[in-house]
Amino acid sequence: MNRPRLAAGLALAVLLVGAFVVSPAAAISHATWVAADPVRLVVAVSILALVRPLLAWPTTLIALVVGYGLGPIGIPFALALIVLTSIPPFLFARRFRGTTRLAEVGEETVAMTGSVRGVTASRLLPVPSDVVSVAAGVANVPLGAFALGTALGELPWAVAGVVAGASVETLTTGSLQAVVRPEFVALAALAGCGLLVPPAYRRYRAGAEA
Repeated sequence: MNRPRLAAGLALAVLLVGAFVVSPAAAISHATWVAADPVRLVVAVSILALVRPLLAWPTTLIALVVGYGLGPIGIPFALALIVLTSIPPFLFARRFRGTTRLAEVGEETVAMTGSVRGVTASRLLPVPSDVVSVAAGVANVPLGAFALGTALGELPWAVAGVVAGASVETLTTGSLQAVVRPEFVALAALAGCGLLVPPAYRRYRAGAEA
């Protein structure tokens, strides 16, 4: 059996099991206790960032908990953790990308949009974080460009999560849903599409003139 496919299949199985067995509500239920001590909060959310990819939880959960405990000053910390938690799925996908047609298409897309611009735009779109990370890994995006693009694209989501967490007295699963307000999602998606328009137009012009 093809080893990359086997590894990818096992990873997917772990993600699915983790997502069903453990829900974000488990972490949110302990948020008050964790937030009572800043040191405990920093340690807890750092661990959460490391294990989050295995549980397939949304990255905004990290920003939400940080905002609940630290307030708006926690935005840089939350953003750093979101970048950190996005790296393992990216590295895994890049390691086992193989030489598939999907990888070729990904590389062609990155060549058209640019690594940083492509990742930034993808992060702004309402697409699960780990899907973007895996796609970037399959496309063989450089790690530095991936990290920078993730930081730029996730910044609005990090700010929204921290602000949502800081604005409530008690953290609940409803707080997580409040981060993804329709109007905010629409604006972020519009910004993401806007980043992709210039390279797409240049590609179109080049093809028309050829």
